[in-house]
Amino acid sequence: MAILEVKDLEVCYGVIQAIKGISFEVNQGEIIALIGANGAGKTTTLQTITGLIPSKAGKIFYEGHDITKTPGHKLVAMGIAHVPEGRRVFAQLSVLQNLRLGAYTRSDRGEVENTLKMVYERFPRLEERKNQLAGTLSGGEQQMLAMGRSLMSHPKLIVMDEPSMGLSPIYVNEIFDIIEKINADGTTVLLVEQNAKKALSIADRAYVLETGTISLSGDARELMNDEAVRKAYLSE
Repeated sequence: MAILEVKDLEVCYGVIQAIKGISFEVNQGEIIALIGANGAGKTTTLQTITGLIPSKAGKIFYEGHDITKTPGHKLVAMGIAHVPEGRRVFAQLSVLQNLRLGAYTRSDRGEVENTLKMVYERFPRLEERKNQLAGTLSGGEQQMLAMGRSLMSHPKLIVMDEPSMGLSPIYVNEIFDIIEKINADGTTVLLVEQNAKKALSIADRAYVLETGTISLSGDARELMNDEAVRKAYLSE
């Protein structure tokens, strides 16, 4: 069953058409990778899905409901969380304050505390640094905080934009391990990632985005062995 359906989506920046009628779906429980070169439209796609950018045409459905014009804060309350490119933590707030902001749409305070415990179990370093200013964390720790903050909203679907960007190889492996564990716990993941090899290694299915259009799609393992994909995105 599809938790997210994107149908004939078009997005423009002024006279420039960034997304040219793409369609794809994310089934419940999957990890879906959206890969492509810089400027292909990956971030624009995620930002349109999560209500940060308006679409010109097309429809977006979440759990069968049309959310095309739904503002972002309402999408969070419906169960969609967005881990943005560049982490975007609140640098002058503590780790704990950042995490609590992730639960701002929730009224079940007792359950919020249980979610906080779960986040600390998933990211022990965040508990160790809970009173530290977020801006003083390393890049990898800030990425963990951005992911933990999104989990505080208790999402059904997380969209992640370039979670490995700028991280050391050790942190990259750790972040991808955590993404797999989040998914194993029942959260569906839509992943945009420059590290196509890593993304395809954990994804169930994938879509290749080229200059605003989907050029290829299919099983992630099959795409990893596709000659055109290997040449364009997987060469060392």
